[in-house]
Amino acid sequence: MTAIPVFLYHSVSDDPPSWLAPYTVTPARFREQLNRIKDSGLSVVPLRRLVGALRGGPPLPPGAAVLTFDDGYADFYWTVAPILSDEGLPATLYITTGAAHPPGGRGTGSLLPPAPMLNWRQIGTLDALGVEIGGHSRTHVPMDTVYGRRLTDEIAGCKTVLEDVLGHEVVSFAYPHGYSGAEVRRKVGQAGFTSATAVGNAFSSPADDPLRISRLMVRADTPPQVFDDWTKRRGAPTAPFHESAATRAWRAYRRLRAALGSPVGGPPRGRGQE
Repeated sequence: MTAIPVFLYHSVSDDPPSWLAPYTVTPARFREQLNRIKDSGLSVVPLRRLVGALRGGPPLPPGAAVLTFDDGYADFYWTVAPILSDEGLPATLYITTGAAHPPGGRGTGSLLPPAPMLNWRQIGTLDALGVEIGGHSRTHVPMDTVYGRRLTDEIAGCKTVLEDVLGHEVVSFAYPHGYSGAEVRRKVGQAGFTSATAVGNAFSSPADDPLRISRLMVRADTPPQVFDDWTKRRGAPTAPFHESAATRAWRAYRRLRAALGSPVGGPPRGRGQE
């Protein structure tokens, strides 16, 4: 089975907030990692090419890889986008709509701790420059702990907000913390999203589920050798694979806490396995 690295980044910055630092790489490290991808012979393709292949369209070229970025931090506009432009690389950026804000204003509210986030004007500019904009829920809640209207609003409401701002359809979604579950994935498909990315810390593949695409999370402490192994398509499992007992137990615990009125905001993101 062909392993496809789908890299997951969050922030690229020299000075992130302390809570975000474990999920941040410096601009110098980011450039170095892009060079490692290029030197390995991988070819970065738009996410839509992977989704098309998963849905029965043309197969990907040998050695394909995908770049994705979660949450919508302001450094994507000031740091990441210029680097990607210099390298001629496509990427998908998933926006938590409650954290985005009008220029000079505030967002409508999210569960993300304070950090500089993109404003709607910047998001529109990135979209016009060819960055694919996807949804990442309204508030960044673990999706498998909410139900009914709240779940619908987190998914379909997020899509509506993005489409109203951008003026075109938005078809890509990413699960906050990587969590989904069968009912969440069903709702994502019903809302009109054609793909959704999880975490899994695994390679995707031509047999992956387009509504649960596995990704490899790049963290501040990701060793160069591990990243090199990923570019050589080794050192991680390849999707699809069965959900672990630990994942099922962790979901049940978080649902119980949410039902009791003391929800767990989610583990460190490296534990998102769904």
